Amino acid sequence: MKENKGKIIAITSTTGGVGKTITTLNLAGSYHLLGNKVLIIDFDLFGGDIALSLNLKCDKTVFNLVLDLSNNRYEKVEDYIYKYNDNIDIISAPKDPRQANKIDSKYIPLILDSVLYKYDVILIDTSHVLNETNIILFDNSDNILVLFSNDLYSLKNTRTFISILKDANYTNYLTVLNESILGRNYYNYYDIKTIIKSNIDFSIPKTLYFSKIDKIVASGQIPILVNNRKDNKHYDLIAKKLLEEVSK
Repeated sequence: MKENKGKIIAITSTTGGVGKTITTLNLAGSYHLLGNKVLIIDFDLFGGDIALSLNLKCDKTVFNLVLDLSNNRYEKVEDYIYKYNDNIDIISAPKDPRQANKIDSKYIPLILDSVLYKYDVILIDTSHVLNETNIILFDNSDNILVLFSNDLYSLKNTRTFISILKDANYTNYLTVLNESILGRNYYNYYDIKTIIKSNIDFSIPKTLYFSKIDKIVASGQIPILVNNRKDNKHYDLIAKKLLEEVSK
């Protein structure tokens, strides 16, 4: 067992289609390459794709974990964890979205406590709905990564979300503009910062667009682990910064 606590990082967005799941996977890949042991918990309860993207068959999910905790059938967290490689494990989102409504968010701190000393990094893929589950996840995270793309709908929703974070006194968040999504290049950086009323902490450049992304995902691979281009340094920079204490 590790002696030190792991870092809990929530990856979130205000809209779908901004590359949140791929970013989560690529960050896991970066931590793997840096020699860190990583757990991905898929809390995108109504549409989580982590297990699907990695071609992992997970008989037990976060729904089963919460169900067993609530019915005193829980024995150990390892029963719900599935291995991708030597450094990356996952806990899957529910297979049936109807199960998402049955997950009691009061068990989230217990789940996180059970893995905190087993991993260097716990990555939480969240939904893009600001609900009770996400609020509890944010409250229990060391840092929050806010991902958005270069289109007006995403930017306006991100502005509102950042305003909510500030009003709720969250200071531990980083903003990341994902430019690797083709066709999303309407505004320059000055315009984007004006719209979201915030600085852009990091960007994922156009050069990191994966032309064979569908083939890579279909094969169950993490894109960054099959791509040796020097541009992958952008993910490494984000990954390293998220291990630090972030404060606005």
